[in-house]
Amino acid sequence: MPLEVGTIVEGKVSGITAFGAFVQLPEGRTGLVHISEVAQEYVKDINAHLKENQIVKVKIVSIDSNGKVSLSIKKACEPKQAAMSVKPPMEIEWNSNKNAASNTSFEDRLAKFLKDSDERLHDLKKNVDSKRGGGGYRKSAQY
Repeated sequence: MPLEVGTIVEGKVSGITAFGAFVQLPEGRTGLVHISEVAQEYVKDINAHLKENQIVKVKIVSIDSNGKVSLSIKKACEPKQAAMSVKPPMEIEWNSNKNAASNTSFEDRLAKFLKDSDERLHDLKKNVDSKRGGGGYRKSAQY
């Protein structure tokens, strides 16, 4: 079977260099896996990922006019898009809150807003006073 771009084949690591690994392919041809194509993560030391005579699956990335074969282990191991789980979009009833809010009158909503606002303002003042030392300023101001 002739080598074709895009196919995944098994090969044997025949040599390791600082910039990549040479892989012996079927039919006696040799290809290069660049260090950037060895794994999904950053590879600082290729010896941590590959050993000589190791059997690896590689994807043929390109074959140039001189017959040089570029390979990728990273692309051979990519998960298939169809196999990935896809969550369906969440359904939201946009009108449910609007209907609940529209049942109350404007005055009721305004009263609720003012009440919530007063409570938040009271809590904020309480927090600020406690950070100042529990009202020490007021005691000194009474002299």
